[in-house]
Amino acid sequence: MGLQHFTTCVLLALCILSQGLAKGAHGFACNWGTRLTHPLPPQITVKLMKDNGFKQVKLFEADPAALKALGNSGIQVMVGIPNDLLATLASNVDAAIAWVNQNVSSYISKNGVDIRYVAVGNEAFLKTYNGRFVNSTFPAIQNIQAALIKAGLGRQVKVTTPLNADVYQSDSSLPSGGNFRPDIHDQMISIIKFLSQNGGPLTFNIYPFLSLDADPHFPKEFAFFDGSAAPVVDGSITYTNVFDANYDTLISALEKNGFGQMPVIIGEVGWPTDGTANANIKNARRFNQGLIDRIVKRQGSPKRPSPPDIYLFGFIDEDAKSIEPGPFERHWGVFNFDGSIKYPLNLGGGKQLVGAKGVRYLPKQWCVMSTQANVDPNALAESMSKACTYADCTSLSPGSSCSGLDTRGNASYAFNMYYQAMNQQKGACNFNGLSVITNINPSPPQSSCQFKIMIDLGKHEKKSTSSSVAPERKLHSMVMLVSSFIFTVMLLLCV
Repeated sequence: MGLQHFTTCVLLALCILSQGLAKGAHGFACNWGTRLTHPLPPQITVKLMKDNGFKQVKLFEADPAALKALGNSGIQVMVGIPNDLLATLASNVDAAIAWVNQNVSSYISKNGVDIRYVAVGNEAFLKTYNGRFVNSTFPAIQNIQAALIKAGLGRQVKVTTPLNADVYQSDSSLPSGGNFRPDIHDQMISIIKFLSQNGGPLTFNIYPFLSLDADPHFPKEFAFFDGSAAPVVDGSITYTNVFDANYDTLISALEKNGFGQMPVIIGEVGWPTDGTANANIKNARRFNQGLIDRIVKRQGSPKRPSPPDIYLFGFIDEDAKSIEPGPFERHWGVFNFDGSIKYPLNLGGGKQLVGAKGVRYLPKQWCVMSTQANVDPNALAESMSKACTYADCTSLSPGSSCSGLDTRGNASYAFNMYYQAMNQQKGACNFNGLSVITNINPSPPQSSCQFKIMIDLGKHEKKSTSSSVAPERKLHSMVMLVSSFIFTVMLLLCV
């Protein structure tokens, strides 16, 4: 009896210990976007994740370099399928089988990548898409699921689809009135039922920042977890922040349609640091610290106290990302493009954010407007148009970190961004005789406006760098080119 009692106690202790370890090992999750002109080397990025306790990551596409770097890292991966592949995957199961073989099976077996989810599409039901992907999303999900089963990965890898919060609404403006949009209601129910039958979760993106930035009458304090805005009372539940209210609107929609226990992942949530007046270091730190605190405490919402997995958006800034939604799109990262810390965050347990190590930069030199140059409006406009078409000038947007610069400052910032984007090549600092190279950092003192120096890609290149990454980098540059051209036109209209 004594031995049996002792054994029982030991087993109980081990169970408690394992639960404690599992809880402590939960870690954080993030989105790793790869649309950069000078990407942080994937190995350094993965090391940065591990150093800061990120144990889950979502990729928007099957980026080969990123996936290889994640091999045997201990980080669980959600790999995404872009919307432009949905039609092909929906109409051809063989295409889905080929995609799974190339982008899931291969990396699991050959590289040891711990892929847990395939995210089919990204916010495919967004209203602004005008129904473009509505009819292809569900068939694509079905075919990817069939492909995973055929590959023997049906139990190991689950299918999901990240959706924007605009797929649900509330006629009463209260969370309890939540239901799915009438125009996509049938598709949503079909997808939810299918995912539920196959053990897959729903993934939703919630953005309090966008709620605030899009509506000048939105109560600012309600966007933050520690805000002092008037609470929203919904029956016996009181909401003190828009994240909980938004999330519970979704839970109400699920309950109304018979899926009250459906597992949910928050695929994207965060706050940008530049590009508009509300996107700044102070607000981003406040919001993300509140979010981190909730994750550490395992805090859920009033309707669903059990917390979902939350993928922070984003991990690093992306200077080649489309700015169609707004200039802030390139500034969502908790880290700068080079893995340096934007602002401190308490990660719990006495841990603070730590920056990337081993990053190598171009020489410490900048391209600025010469003090001897005359300010000719026509020549200046032409030169800035050239610079901002090919480089990221979003920090010059109204209300942004560099919006307070004078005319010469604006030109210097634009010239330098182009010079850095072109890898400081000879001739890259040539703007109709208006520019000069300097070794003195032109960043304004006591300001968040920073004149950057880019990562030296040449110093980070290795023989193992695959040429297959080059076309993708060119594609990102094309996206940036179109976005930057539109932005340049807007900027010049404001000058």
